[in-house]
Amino acid sequence: MPKVIVLYTSLTGNTEEMAEAIAQGAKESGFEVVCKEAYDAKPAELLEYDAIVIGAYTWGDGELPDEFLDFYEDMDGLDLSGKQAAAFGSGDTSYPVYCGAVDLIEAKLQELGASIVCPSLKFEYNASGEEKEEGKRMGAIVAGALCKS
Repeated sequence: MPKVIVLYTSLTGNTEEMAEAIAQGAKESGFEVVCKEAYDAKPAELLEYDAIVIGAYTWGDGELPDEFLDFYEDMDGLDLSGKQAAAFGSGDTSYPVYCGAVDLIEAKLQELGASIVCPSLKFEYNASGEEKEEGKRMGAIVAGALCKS
């Protein structure tokens, strides 16, 4: 059975809630799903999964959060070719760069050879019920991409 990992970094719980919605969408599609915080994972673990969904909140003017930097930098050198992937995260529209961390994560996944299977999911602060439904759809889309690969 194909396996999906939903990996996230969350400060206030907003990104964690979205990670759980995405994981639920993939599980409802019948896939084995692991949902965990990035500080509890090693980048090499990504190689054990068929699909990778990574999320983080954006810090300051579009940066990755400090507690995610080591994981992000340690991803260098991984070969994610053949992996389905997506990115998500929260941000604040009052900053010049909205959800810049999401863009950085998506670019890193592509750089390492993963196929981005759906548009990134960006939301401000605490995701609304409708946005969480979008998260569940993202999980289902990622799972669906595994069926086609």
